[in-house]
Amino acid sequence: MTVLDTPAWRPRTEAGPLLPDQEPFRLLGTPEAARLAPELLTRLYGQLVRGRRFNRQATALTKQGRLAVYPSSTGQEACEVAAALALDPLDWLFPSYRDTLAVVARGVDPVEALTLLRGDWHTGYDPRAARVAPLSTPLATQLPHAVGLAHAARLSGDDVVALAMVGDGGTSEGDFHEALNFAAVWQAPVVFLVQNNGFAISVPLAKQTAAPTFAHKAVGYGMPGRLVDGNDAAAVHQVLTEAVARARAGRGPTLVEAVTYRIDAHTNADDATRYRDEDEVAAWRAHDPVILLERELTGRGLLDDALRQRAADDAEALAADLRARMHDDPRLDPADLFAHVYAEPTPQLREQQAMLRAELEAEQRS
Repeated sequence: MTVLDTPAWRPRTEAGPLLPDQEPFRLLGTPEAARLAPELLTRLYGQLVRGRRFNRQATALTKQGRLAVYPSSTGQEACEVAAALALDPLDWLFPSYRDTLAVVARGVDPVEALTLLRGDWHTGYDPRAARVAPLSTPLATQLPHAVGLAHAARLSGDDVVALAMVGDGGTSEGDFHEALNFAAVWQAPVVFLVQNNGFAISVPLAKQTAAPTFAHKAVGYGMPGRLVDGNDAAAVHQVLTEAVARARAGRGPTLVEAVTYRIDAHTNADDATRYRDEDEVAAWRAHDPVILLERELTGRGLLDDALRQRAADDAEALAADLRARMHDDPRLDPADLFAHVYAEPTPQLREQQAMLRAELEAEQRS
C-alpha cells in the first residue's frame, strides 16, 4: 500500500452526482411546463412586470439626481424574483448591490431598499425584521456572512436557510472560495446563486474563468452544481426551491448558476457600448424573461387583457409611489454616520464624532 492509498486521501464524495447538466435547465416552452401550477405562473408574471417597472423608475430617478447610482437588473428580473419567492418567511436573503429588486420582492419597502444607493444611510431597512442582509457593494463579501448565519442557525436548531446572490465577477474574489469551502465542509444550509450576466462591468466571462461553467466549480467544493436558464422564471424558481429544500433537509449547500444578461449598462456611470455591440443586446432582448413568460401564459390561455392590465396597474402604482416619496428630501442627521457601525464605538470613532460635533456647532455660531 502506498501513501496515496491511505484513507485520508480518498475522495469524500463522488463527483458524478454533483455535476451540472450540460445545457441550462429550462421549463418555459417545454412539455414539462404543462405541469406548472397556473397560480405560480401568474404570480411570477405579476412580479416580473413589477420588477421591470421598478428598474425603469429607479433608473429614471438616477438621471434626475435622486439616486447617486443605480445598478439596474433589467433583463435579470427572473433571477431576482425567483430568489425572493423561493424562501420561507424565516429564511435569509444575502443580496449584492444589483439585487434591490430581490430585496423589494422579499417585502422590503422600495424606498428603504434604495436608501443606500441614495447615499442617505448605511442600509435603510432593518435587516433582522426583513430577514434581508444589507446590500453588499464590496464584491462577494456577503457570501461568508451567509454561511456564518446559516451554520449558526443550524447549531441553534433554527429552521433557517440562507440564499446568497452574487454576480459572475464576484466569483473571482477570495470570499467566494472561502464561503463555498466552509459551506461544504460544514454542510451549512445555504444556497449560492451566481447570476452570470456575461460581464463584470466591462470584463467578459472568458476573462473571469476557464471553467466549463460556474456551476462546475461546485464539484471542487463537494456540493451539487445546477445550471439554469436565468431568464426562465419558472425554471429558476424550481431549481432554487429544490436547493432550498435540500439545504433545509440537512443535505448541505448548492451552487446555482443562472445564465442571464444585463440589458442596461453596469450603472449610470458606465458606457456599455465600449465593450459590447447592439446585436448582442438585441439577441438577448429576444430572450427577455417577461416575453418568455407571457408566451407560456398565452399558450395556456392564462393571460388575458384583464390580467395584463392588473399587472400593469400594480406596477405603475409601485412606480408612482416610489417616484413621489423619492422626491421628498429626507431630513438627515450627520451624527447618524456613527450609528450602527460598532456595538461599542471605538476610540477613533468617538474622536471623529467629537470633531464632527465641533464643526457643526462652529457652523451654527457663524
